Formats: sequence, structure tokens, C-alpha cells
Amino acid sequence: MPRRLGIFGGSFNPVHQGHLVMAECCREQAGLDRVLFVPAATPPHKQAADLAPCDVRLEMLRLAVGGQPGFDVLPDECERGGISYTIDTVSSLRQRFPEDDLLLILGADALASLPTWREPRQLLKQIRPIALIRQGVDDLEALLAQPALGQLFAAEQADRLRADQVQVPAIDIRASHLRKAVAAGRSIRFRTPRAVECLIHSRRLYRPPSPSPQPLSEQPADRD
Repeated sequence: MPRRLGIFGGSFNPVHQGHLVMAECCREQAGLDRVLFVPAATPPHKQAADLAPCDVRLEMLRLAVGGQPGFDVLPDECERGGISYTIDTVSSLRQRFPEDDLLLILGADALASLPTWREPRQLLKQIRPIALIRQGVDDLEALLAQPALGQLFAAEQADRLRADQVQVPAIDIRASHLRKAVAAGRSIRFRTPRAVECLIHSRRLYRPPSPSPQPLSEQPADRD
């Protein structure tokens, strides 16, 4: 029997509770059998200087979703390497799961940027998107009114996007906020799973590099 699989891509740098809440809302409201988290090797739109290595982000994701029914982590983009284009990932997963119904999970920001992605029209021929709409924050009609996005979707596709939209609570947690908090020595407790928090601290992720010790010849001399 075909399964409904939701593809949830992103940098997950790091994964946080907002990602998990969105994935669970999508799993439940869209009737998904599995949510497949796919971390990007090098995101084309987010090439941050503080991007953690892909194997580390995979490890954080596995810690975050471990034991959670309906969630899986796929290393496909990390193993492929280079810049991660969704069209390549979807084409690969189409071959890997030929009998299943694949759906692409997109937050409002990702949906707005869809016209700038590689081969967006071809992508929409291969997979149906699901829009994650934060209650009181995002407006799907306003997004579809944007000329570039409105031209990308045929009327039938836009109607289906409206019908399939997933409502999620407006949780103001961003990965960039967590990275800045860690760099400043502030707590990130409860904003990411405890196991992920411990890994971030044990690996000293997102911290500024320690200053190199001065050579002996450059150290200040003792003064009487």
C-alpha cells in the first residue's frame, strides 16, 4: 500500500523544537505516514560561515527524532555533497520510493523563495508542496499574490495548496538565535532537545574560536 511521505529539508543548523513541532503538525494534519528530515550538505540560499559539518547535523537530527514514531532522517544530500538542490533530491527519492506519494514540506519563507530555486516548474511537476502556515504570522493568500509565486502555480495547484495548508503554532525559535546564544554563552535550554543541547556543548559548536596563545617572544615581560 502506498505511503504518504513528507520531505522536510533544511540546514537544521541546529535542529530545534520549532522544527519538531512543525513536523508533527504536518504529519498529523496532512495524514503523513512518515516525515523524512533531509539536511542539506550546502544549502544554496544559506551558506553560513557557522554551518556545522553535515555529519554533525545528521547526528543532532537523529538525537532529536530518536524514538519518535513517524520521523526518519535521510543522509542523501550529505552523502551527495556539494550544493543541495531540491530538484535533485526529489528526483532521487522518486526512484527510491517509486510506489509512495511524496509531498514537499515548505515553510512560508521557503515557499516565497520557491521561484528562485533550481527548475521550480519541473519540481512542481514531480512533487506536491504542503505549506506550513504559522498562525497569526503567515498569510498564504498574500504569498500567492506575489507575482513570481502566483505565476509559478497554476490555478489548480494554488487551490490544492490552499486546501492542504497546515496550520502550526507561531513558535519564535530560529536556528540563528540559538547559534548567537551559544556564541554569547547564553542558555538554549528547552529550545532544542536536551540531547542536542549536550552535543552542541560537548563539541563546542557555534562558539567563536579560542584566541591563539602568543609566542613567548611576544608575551609582555614581567615588571617589577
